[in-house]
Amino acid sequence: MNSPDRWDWDTYEKSIPFGEWRRQYRCVEAPCVSPDGERIAAIVHLGETGFGIRVNDQTWEHAFDKAWHLRFAPDGRLAALVSDSQTWTVAVDDRLWEHRFDYVWRPMFSKQGRMSVAFQQDMHYGMSLEDVPWEHLFAHISAMNLSPDGLRTAASVQVKALGEGDIFGFAEGAFSAAVDGAAWSRKFMNVWRSCFSPDGAHLAAEVRLTPEEYTIAVDGQLWPLTFSALWEPQFHPCNGTVTAPVRLKDGWTLAQDSRVLWRRGFVQCWQHQYSPDGGRIAAIVCPEFGQWTVALDGMAWSMRADELVTDLTFSPDGRKVAVAVKNKGAWTIAVDDRCWRHLFERVWPPVFSPDSRHVAIKAERDGEYMLVLDDVVSQVIADAMWPPVFSPRSDKVLVPVIEGGRYVRRVIPLSAILG
Repeated sequence: MNSPDRWDWDTYEKSIPFGEWRRQYRCVEAPCVSPDGERIAAIVHLGETGFGIRVNDQTWEHAFDKAWHLRFAPDGRLAALVSDSQTWTVAVDDRLWEHRFDYVWRPMFSKQGRMSVAFQQDMHYGMSLEDVPWEHLFAHISAMNLSPDGLRTAASVQVKALGEGDIFGFAEGAFSAAVDGAAWSRKFMNVWRSCFSPDGAHLAAEVRLTPEEYTIAVDGQLWPLTFSALWEPQFHPCNGTVTAPVRLKDGWTLAQDSRVLWRRGFVQCWQHQYSPDGGRIAAIVCPEFGQWTVALDGMAWSMRADELVTDLTFSPDGRKVAVAVKNKGAWTIAVDDRCWRHLFERVWPPVFSPDSRHVAIKAERDGEYMLVLDDVVSQVIADAMWPPVFSPRSDKVLVPVIEGGRYVRRVIPLSAILG
């Protein structure tokens, strides 16, 4: 089910009378759609029995005190965080995890569909991977992370008790990173966001050594240089090196294993990404105060936005970059330094076709959602919409929508939109 090659790309339209759900139940919350678009699910209020999960024309057997964060995993499983008999756990395809917690949050999925959550138990915190919780818990947890292969978990954790106002204990270091529940031996003033290597064998994290010194730690080992500020690290997809945006005297730039990689400084540099083959690096930068754009391998685009640039996305072949842009109060998409001419009240992250030739987005204008392909606004206008998905041959696009009280799974040839 999780392979697009096996999806139904031949049927133009399939529908489910979703509007009847709202007449049948007191409340319908958090509708979501399976990756292949074949199923729609939602949390429904069952009255005195609590809350249930409705999937197409069936409702799960279990009812819950409360359910939230309903999501389909990439492998097609449906998961929700649920309160069952005053304790919290995870329900997956109507089966409950065996372990119970005082609270659960921050579900994450790997591309293969493996799931992790953060949990609280007796005022201590940890993570659970597919119903296997950490054995060692901590007084505080944040910046949770799941490895790309879905086999390891990590988080920033508090490893030393601090009394109220204990500034000296804080300065000595009370935080570290924990992988699968085992904390690094070294303590830091702060530990923030982390990143697993592609194979899940290594972890890099932002750490703070003193009030003025920041650096990157890889498996607990520090970069030899410190910086006045830095952002989230990333591993190279192939060679194991680590990069991070860092602040120098002349501005922000990108460093690799502590040495400066990009010679030019920016007012800001963050959210950097590698191309799939690791041959190129792009980041969101601010060449001048209040002017945002993209830098590709250290060279800034000429395009400028006065509010925001976000959702940086490389094409599968690594040759193109697309971002969402907000300028003068309106949203659009920029691809390779060229902005689309159509403007919107809101846009979602750009999606490249597998052959890297096309870009599709979900956009909002005047309270309606629409499919936009290569700057062409399609005739697909809906009350609700999920992100489009290209067919493996890049000749069709799957668009799940709610329109006129129906959930509709529609497959549209690109030629019908582009002519």
